[in-house]
Amino acid sequence: MSHRPIWTNKAALRGLLALAMLSVFIWKGCPTEDAGTESDLDPLETVLFATPADSSVACFRIPAIETVGGVLLAAIDERVPSCADLRGNRDINILLRRSSDGGQTWSEAERVLDYPDGVSASDPSFIVDHERGRVFMLANVMNHDENPGQYRFHVLSSDDLGATWSDPVDITEHIAPLSWRNDFMFVTSGRGIQASDGTLLHTLVNLERGVHVVASEDHGESWVLAGSAISPGDESKIVELSDGSWMVNSRVAGAGHRWVHRSSDRGASWKSSPDSSLIDPAVNASLIRMGERLLYIGAHHPTRRENLTLRVTEDEGASWSAGSIIETGSAAYVSSTALDERTVALFYERAGYTQNVFKRLHILIP
Repeated sequence: MSHRPIWTNKAALRGLLALAMLSVFIWKGCPTEDAGTESDLDPLETVLFATPADSSVACFRIPAIETVGGVLLAAIDERVPSCADLRGNRDINILLRRSSDGGQTWSEAERVLDYPDGVSASDPSFIVDHERGRVFMLANVMNHDENPGQYRFHVLSSDDLGATWSDPVDITEHIAPLSWRNDFMFVTSGRGIQASDGTLLHTLVNLERGVHVVASEDHGESWVLAGSAISPGDESKIVELSDGSWMVNSRVAGAGHRWVHRSSDRGASWKSSPDSSLIDPAVNASLIRMGERLLYIGAHHPTRRENLTLRVTEDEGASWSAGSIIETGSAAYVSSTALDERTVALFYERAGYTQNVFKRLHILIP
């Protein structure tokens, strides 16, 4: 693999942040009586990847974050010649940084996927197999010389908390029928989940044929499409609800809000409805479980990627908290992971895609 210079920066802490009570308000500055003590607030912010001043890399985009065995993994696209997406970019690599102290310090960036010129890898996402302590990384791949415009799906895994990775395995033929060969399709960046029965779940988007759930019931040895297509939808996140059913939360172009899809039969059928309370400009947002709660984090504006906001539901999406703004200005793709039942780690794009920020927030719950 090549070793181009990587420019990174660590920002100073930006004041005190707290999320309080079920409405999840974020307080900036000195803690209030309700917000708790300074040690409770636990704010931490670091710019993990930023556009380099020497223009050796056009930009870093599409953040993904996950935690396995107490180690944080943060992956991202290194888009070298331009900021264009996979179909228009001959040189995209996937970089990884690791933290074993909750994000206080980070390793130097390493290239996990760096194919020869003309073959790009993009849109990293993680799935953790908690039963085996293994973490998978999925990526969308395109060979611009041999098969321009055709998407491939590669999976690699790590058994040592992301320190080393297996060779990538191409699973395209297992999850994308041959009739899809020339379709515009991709695995959603960010993260998938492991269901309570051990099944690994993720989402694959085919812009012509709908969103599909990708599943593995044998710890990543094989992958299949589970159930029927979901529509409408684009980049989507899946969670398991308390009764074992699945919920997929989707961006939809032009809608101005999210759509929610639920299945009680492992994807064989879906009940879909708009959620007008989750305002969305059509961007890849985050949905995760934190104990008994679900956390949604996304840009809170119907048309512009700004006002990154955290919402909480106590009733699995029937209603959401008023929301707390995490980033008031430009903010786009976001990925998150629960460090424990009160602490969430975020990794998101801001400042017009020039910075990719790690932020850790401690949620104060009465």
